[in-house]
Amino acid sequence: MDSRQLSDDPGQQALYTLIQRSIDRAGGWLGFDRFMALALYAPGLGYYANQLRKFGTTPQSGSDFVTAPELSKWFGRTLANQVAEALKETHTDTVWEFGAGSGALALQLLEALGDKVKCYTIVDVSGSLRARQQTTLAAYIDKVQWVDALPDQISGVVVGNEVLDAMPVQLLHRKNGTWYERGLVWEMQALRWNDRVTDARPPIEIEGDHDYLTEIHLQAHAFIQTLADRLLASKESTGKGGAVFLIDYGFPEHEYFHPQRHMGTLMCHQLHRADPDPLSDVGAKDITAHVDF
Repeated sequence: MDSRQLSDDPGQQALYTLIQRSIDRAGGWLGFDRFMALALYAPGLGYYANQLRKFGTTPQSGSDFVTAPELSKWFGRTLANQVAEALKETHTDTVWEFGAGSGALALQLLEALGDKVKCYTIVDVSGSLRARQQTTLAAYIDKVQWVDALPDQISGVVVGNEVLDAMPVQLLHRKNGTWYERGLVWEMQALRWNDRVTDARPPIEIEGDHDYLTEIHLQAHAFIQTLADRLLASKESTGKGGAVFLIDYGFPEHEYFHPQRHMGTLMCHQLHRADPDPLSDVGAKDITAHVDF
């Protein structure tokens, strides 16, 4: 199987060490979803938790990718029309944003919504991105607050742009008719792919008997369920619920698990280039998978 050697960068070395120890603690094998969580979110070391620049329009800026709010203010202004309607219908004045990135979308929404929003709460685990958001949103600091986790009840309008695609996924690999879960082992000072037989399956049967690699999105499904539960709890307790707008790229289930999509959708982004190898430059590039809507 393919492998990648350690980087000379101290931060990446520390992340590799953390992953190695996690593999050891797990008995020598770590599922890809747990690896992806460390690679992206390990405190201070993972891609979204370290100091590397992520968002920008060109590789010359040292950025890795650009999202719609950075390209045009009209993205946020268009979304604001729908958010305003949802705030009115739910009789609320609070917006929650997950994974606010550079803060560009929050700024566009706050500018467009004006007094319709009394409180704008950002849920973001990245300390470095939070600092950038605070600078971007300095004019609205009286309305904006940051939290690390959701309370037991929430009301208002929830937004998230390209959040679901960055949630850890499990990898399933059908080979010679047998299903395996793909994970990692640590051998000869390198990360290596390793497949283990599993009872897990994609949500629908994959036609044919050809080899097939795909992702399943258990964490994203759990996140959606949590949002629904917290909104419902607020509705039952206070009479105020809310609405959720999650914007991402993906497919409906029958297209996501189409027999011809035999290599899955897992992809990495670094310096505005895409590559399919999450085991190289761990912590220095984004890892993403399309959303199973």
